[in-house]
Amino acid sequence: MTKDETNAAPDTPEEEPSPSPEANVSPKIGHLGLALGGGVARGWAHIGAVRRLDELGFQPDIIAGTSVGALVGAFWRAGHLDALEAWALSLTKTRMLSYFDVVLNGSGLMGGKRLEKTMDRYLPRTDIKDLPGKFIAVTAELATGHEVWLTQGDLGEAVQAAYALPGVFPPKAIGGRWLIDGALVNPLPVSACRAFGARTVIAIGLHADAFNMGVAQRKARFSQLEKDGGAELEEASKGNLTEKLMLRRLFHAGDNAPGVGSVMLASFNILMDRITRSRLAGDPPDVLITPQVGHVPLLDFDQAEELIRLGREAIDGAADQIEAAAKYLA
Repeated sequence: MTKDETNAAPDTPEEEPSPSPEANVSPKIGHLGLALGGGVARGWAHIGAVRRLDELGFQPDIIAGTSVGALVGAFWRAGHLDALEAWALSLTKTRMLSYFDVVLNGSGLMGGKRLEKTMDRYLPRTDIKDLPGKFIAVTAELATGHEVWLTQGDLGEAVQAAYALPGVFPPKAIGGRWLIDGALVNPLPVSACRAFGARTVIAIGLHADAFNMGVAQRKARFSQLEKDGGAELEEASKGNLTEKLMLRRLFHAGDNAPGVGSVMLASFNILMDRITRSRLAGDPPDVLITPQVGHVPLLDFDQAEELIRLGREAIDGAADQIEAAAKYLA
């Protein structure tokens, strides 16, 4: 790669530059923006949400996604949401663990190669600029902490950078920068939609109820981890002994405390909730939609059917508000 895809200057007057928040740009004017927030497994709710928006006739000019929001937004924008939904619905605990390519000497607990191969199978390679509408994958630069918006270059690579959760997946090198999960700086990227001129922004956040009913369930889960001795993971993680031992070490309690993996994910949950509240206080969307998914653990990717249903229901509950906002601000 010879030029930085995140801040490349236009080759012709007609080609639009790709901004990061610190760049001085004149974004293309659009009308309806959709911000899709991060939330790890809870992000499957985005599938139901965007499907329902499509059915109701809302087609965003601009989609900005962080983390799993970038994943779902990319598949939808590229016209391959069916493939993503089918794959999500096929996941079981055993199949989920088949993607855990644990590494002992890398920059993340997982190498990410198995997921990368799956994405290449379901999402044909394409340049973001060639998508039928604006798409922004929100990431963060590891070295500086700067928020970086990917609006051109390989779509699959941009999504991999957007979900590169530190400690879990290795950072992704794009345009001479090491990029990580954008949820660390902007868990619900309303600001990216605004920067590209969206007059109406719909935001779908996945953390509004993360500390309501989910609290009691997490307490019970942590207690159960101490009691069960890792039996469930041992049963599910057939095959590689190293992976079995690593997973047990990471997610099961010892010395009357949760495992390091559970602590890391719970901390990430807190971080995203607090940053989201702070960012939305200064730059609120016109319509905030919050599927009630806080009871679903962050790694329960096998709960796609319930999460997709909750995403659809959340859109139905806000349909009148979305229509009113779109008409008023058009």
